Amino acid sequence: MNLKNKNVLVTGGTGMIGYELVSMLLNSCKKLTVASIEDENILDLDVEYKKCDLRHFNNCKKVCENQDIVFHIAGVKGSPQMGKTKPSSFFVPMLQFNTNLLEAVQQSSVEWCLYTSSVGVYGEFDSPEDKMWDTFPSDKDWYGGWAKRVGEMQISAYNIENKRDRYSIIRPANVYGKRDNFDPETGMVIPSLISRIENGDPELTVWGDGTPIRDFIFAKDVASICKFAVEQEISDPLNAGTGSGVSIKDLVDTILKYTKNKPTVKWDTTKPSGDQKRVLNVERLKSLGFENFTKLDDALTEIVQWYHDNKNFSKSRYNSFK
Repeated sequence: MNLKNKNVLVTGGTGMIGYELVSMLLNSCKKLTVASIEDENILDLDVEYKKCDLRHFNNCKKVCENQDIVFHIAGVKGSPQMGKTKPSSFFVPMLQFNTNLLEAVQQSSVEWCLYTSSVGVYGEFDSPEDKMWDTFPSDKDWYGGWAKRVGEMQISAYNIENKRDRYSIIRPANVYGKRDNFDPETGMVIPSLISRIENGDPELTVWGDGTPIRDFIFAKDVASICKFAVEQEISDPLNAGTGSGVSIKDLVDTILKYTKNKPTVKWDTTKPSGDQKRVLNVERLKSLGFENFTKLDDALTEIVQWYHDNKNFSKSRYNSFK
């Protein structure tokens, strides 16, 4: 798929992965459009911008008109605690905008669409992509995982009925980067830790004992994989992770290397730690030549500096939970 002569739409192009992808596509396609629920001034790139709520089908139909390629990056991102206490804020919006956007693609002249799924679709880890349906999603990511699975089922249904493939499916691991949700109450582990440390808390209380292991991948690397999957018209689901794990304790220690504040760390073992290990099997990704990912230290250096310079920006972002 040569994008040079294509009209390309990126949903969620103001977000963490979407912004990196839009930056990569600026000079790689005929016309680039971003659709997002956020205000236009949140995006400092020269693209056509359509502010809209993709939970509504008519909005999805409008943004898909005259598009050749669609990267569906829009999503709801929040901590496991939000998944437990506000599950409908995960489940319902994702069902709405995934179902409506994919149906709008199906009814349009779009040639190829990338759907962003999630590590949350898996129950057991170290599992290859084709084994995903052998288990249920983890109870730690139950609602988000099922919402993403429903989108994958919808794509499968289209492929069977129309006897053609025109979708790429990416299942990213724990993504982190600039433009993340840095709200300490609702954000994921890396951005919430950075914001709490940088805001001067003398003591940093972290849930669990620090031993759980996670697969963290930089947003810029995920964007590169998304672009590659569409260019190569890869229709088999693709895990987008590093394939190596980092313990939460090591993660905290690494973040503290790059922050100005150095609080005392307290581990609250009365709180849940989550699944002990969640590391994606990335053999399929490696077979395509993806092995050199941004190092955690290099990425955190960028992110901490970005957050330090953009605290007000982070506070102005759209927050699905507030």
